[in-house]
Amino acid sequence: MKIKTLVAVLFLSAGATSALAQSTDSLCNVNSSISHEAVKAGNFKDAYLPWKAVMKDCPLLRYYTYSDGFDILKHFLTTMKGKPEYNQYFDELMATYDQLMKYTPELQANIRGVRSVEKTLAFKAIDYMQFAPKPDVNLAYDWFNQSVNAEKSESLGAILFYFLDSSLKKLQLNPDHKEQFIQDYLNDSQWVDDAIAAATKESVKKDYQSVKDNLIALFINSGTASCESLQEIYAAKIEANKTNLAYLKKVLDIMKMMKCTEQEAYFKASFYSYKIEPTADAAAGCAYMSFKKGDIDDAVKFFDQAIQLESGNNKKAELSYAAATVLASVKRLSPARSYAQKAISFNENYGAPYILIANLYATSPNWNDEPALNKCTYYVILDKLQRAKAVDPSCTADADKLIATYRRYTPASNELFMLGHKQGDRITIGGWINETTTIR
Repeated sequence: MKIKTLVAVLFLSAGATSALAQSTDSLCNVNSSISHEAVKAGNFKDAYLPWKAVMKDCPLLRYYTYSDGFDILKHFLTTMKGKPEYNQYFDELMATYDQLMKYTPELQANIRGVRSVEKTLAFKAIDYMQFAPKPDVNLAYDWFNQSVNAEKSESLGAILFYFLDSSLKKLQLNPDHKEQFIQDYLNDSQWVDDAIAAATKESVKKDYQSVKDNLIALFINSGTASCESLQEIYAAKIEANKTNLAYLKKVLDIMKMMKCTEQEAYFKASFYSYKIEPTADAAAGCAYMSFKKGDIDDAVKFFDQAIQLESGNNKKAELSYAAATVLASVKRLSPARSYAQKAISFNENYGAPYILIANLYATSPNWNDEPALNKCTYYVILDKLQRAKAVDPSCTADADKLIATYRRYTPASNELFMLGHKQGDRITIGGWINETTTIR
């Protein structure tokens, strides 16, 4: 072919290609406009064919092409249940989601406000569960799981709820999913808490709080929220994972959150965890295990180690008080008081140790041959109870009940007068108590 002829052919080809491209673009814009306006008017039937043409020929033209498609197809599915074409429209709905996820990176590069692939996957799961002729719960759960584990606290509140709901549905079909369901609840709850903390608008906080309330209700009604259920789940698995520290810590965290720290599973997880990595929580778990088995000395030893390993004073106080109650249970009164006093030294606003000391004194009020002087022990007891109320108002109700009881045992003024004591005098209570108080 001659050079001039070749150049002419190339120019003609380029012109034809350009004209074809312009024609396609023009047709895409026309079809997009027709379908979009029809959707806005609620005329989904007339919107359908031009929308399909846009999806086929120019999938990157408009982001709203996809939202229009969802509206069109969901309208058909809502109005055509039981008809032969239902399955076709359902398949097209799923395909529309798949095409949107495929082109999301390119759409995001050119259009603002395009949601992530993971969010779209969750919306696909929602519509799948609503419209699928025979929905597969496991498939929907997998899609939700993939979405929320990528988005975490950036997930929409509704998606976080539907995720746990799908996990519950899976549990109802497969009891072996119980452990994972509990973990899903814990993760979901944490993401909701994070979303509430990050929200700057009260309306958003309120919406996520509503989601959290619904998650709690769903979990409670699931039948997995009991200590017996957790014991059943973890009893055998702890032994199989006794060298898996991450698993043991997960068990401890879950059982503590559910206030199931008196179950055998909790004790075993604490023991194996302590052997691998001594921590305050693990040592405390071992202490409770020893106490349950009746080994008081071991229990106190583990509480001592927990106190040493713990960094926070309030927690140290709680551990010291726990050791005091263990010792009190076997009437080792003086050591029990020492640990109660240690608890107060860590947290001076902790009322419970004062109440414990008062009860310890009440179990052993006699220190003198004179019955009236022994009754003076109850003045010290009342001192401790009044102190508990003063430092810790949350103890007021318990302290007041005991005050009403123990006040009846204080001596009458004439009993002490015969012994040379009167109201306002200071008196030292002897014996192991060895405290000074004022006669009322």
